Amino acid sequence: MRRVTFAFFVAAALAPHTATADDAIAVDARIDVPLTAAAGAAWIASEALKPDLVGDRCRWCDRDGRGRDTLGSLDRGARDTLRWSDPASADLASNFTGFAAAPLISLGGLALAASLAGRGPEAWHDTLVALEATMLAADLNQAVKFVAMRQRPYAHAVAGGLRGPDDNLSFYSGHTSLVFSLATSAGTIASMRHRELAPLVWASGLTAAVVTGWLRIAADKHYLSDVVTGAAVGALIGFAVPYVFHGRRESAGGVAWSLIGVPGGLGVGGAY
Repeated sequence: MRRVTFAFFVAAALAPHTATADDAIAVDARIDVPLTAAAGAAWIASEALKPDLVGDRCRWCDRDGRGRDTLGSLDRGARDTLRWSDPASADLASNFTGFAAAPLISLGGLALAASLAGRGPEAWHDTLVALEATMLAADLNQAVKFVAMRQRPYAHAVAGGLRGPDDNLSFYSGHTSLVFSLATSAGTIASMRHRELAPLVWASGLTAAVVTGWLRIAADKHYLSDVVTGAAVGALIGFAVPYVFHGRRESAGGVAWSLIGVPGGLGVGGAY
């Protein structure tokens, strides 16, 4: 087998990638732990600095130059149908499912699947890769929100709109992106490991993700288009991080991508 490695400079110096050939998931803690921690710290910092980073006017206001409502019929219909009479309760419920129930279900499912397969120690690697995908998805979501500055449904319904630091961050749904990236990465990892419980990891994680997305519309925090986009982007990242960057595939003619250390930085590498 011929192996060619190519890399693109990304960040600070880190150790090279190592893994045994029979691993389904290739993990190097010297790379993946700092990367996950940095991504998580960036997300926390962006939340703390939100009032300073976000302007007080929407860029995407769903109104024309004369102030007339241009909200699409699909988003309008979904809001009218799914919004609760008590949006605050839906908001509280979505915070619980998004930040407590969904992580517990997906990460707990991964750990249980590894334990029942007699591969308990691999649960730590599985958890690290899933969290890496989730934090990268969260950072991308935050960047898009700060650029798009779409007015939230509840703010759009108020004459003249609202101008708080969170009132114009509707696109796309962060809760939905987070739970779909977590559920998809957990399911992908379980499938790559050939765990018997992989179908349960997929089903339970995606159920929690769908419920969270629905609750974000019920809470009047997001439109349907925000939630669908969040689900799609989160699922894509949740699949790509374990499968593309951590997968060990030795089939002829294919390219196996991974994060690797390069002199002076962290790179994206491929081998065939």
